[in-house]
Amino acid sequence: MTETLFLTSADVDSLATPAEYVDAVREGYRQRGEGAPAQPRSKFLRGDPEGMLTSYAAILPETGAMGGYMYSAGFGAADAWFMTPLFDAESGAPLALLDGASMNPFKTGAAGAVGVDELARDDADTLAVIGSGAQARGQLHATATVRDFTDVRVYSPTPENREAFASDFDDSLEAAVTAVESSTAAVTGADVVITATQASEPVFDGDDVEPGTHITAMGQYSPDKRELDAKTIERATYVPDLRERATVDAGSFIQALEAGAITEDHVHAELGEVVAGKTSGRTSEDEITVFDSGGTGIETVAAAYLLYERAQEKGLGTEIEFSPASEALTGN
Repeated sequence: MTETLFLTSADVDSLATPAEYVDAVREGYRQRGEGAPAQPRSKFLRGDPEGMLTSYAAILPETGAMGGYMYSAGFGAADAWFMTPLFDAESGAPLALLDGASMNPFKTGAAGAVGVDELARDDADTLAVIGSGAQARGQLHATATVRDFTDVRVYSPTPENREAFASDFDDSLEAAVTAVESSTAAVTGADVVITATQASEPVFDGDDVEPGTHITAMGQYSPDKRELDAKTIERATYVPDLRERATVDAGSFIQALEAGAITEDHVHAELGEVVAGKTSGRTSEDEITVFDSGGTGIETVAAAYLLYERAQEKGLGTEIEFSPASEALTGN
């Protein structure tokens, strides 16, 4: 038997700061840039009852951990459930099993923030956020740790949602956070744009994007959904979290490809290649850059191991037991 730590969502809530998530995820992407294995998500759909089962994984050898996410959404429960197994990358033994729901916006936000840190101008101080849900909140918490923003504008279609978002963050950030009435008002003049929506069609016009803008888009991981139009992709230096994702489930890239606006070699580099210094990121002040963050096991494993270590330090969690195959796999 091996003892494995089970961590509830309440156990891991507030165990790490946004900046600590960003540091852990940046290190994970550096390892990916050095060759650490990771693959895009596998998505399985069912029609009746309607639902989705998704999984993705990665190995971070220098962190010493491997694992990923398996989650379901919809079905009869009409909800989502996030399970995160974490294994020792040396022995293969199960280290922990996490209820991954509460960490989700923070680890995903950290990946987006690493993209901002690597690709946005150093002097970026105006931020546009399109979306006002949990993922948008996670993106802003994390991104505010990598640039000194003075002006943050948020737009979502429901006025009360964007007003509540702006009010919450205006109290907690040094920047002035305001709700605006259109995506155009948010994007115009912004140095950094974050899209965190469930939109199926572009959330702003690519012609509104000004030279020098960086865009982190994280709500587009299905071939038939896109937050960014073909014009934006065509104008930008395009960096996905995983190169393979670009033609598998990166809807904005795929639809720009189908429209003939780009070719497959429009992918500049993976984020990890930029973090590891294998490829350049931004090379000029007027360059438009896009980080396409569809979700990988890289940020999941990096964040889960951070939380696992913190939980051990604080004596949190419950020990559960797994039987090794050498003992249990007998066929008797």
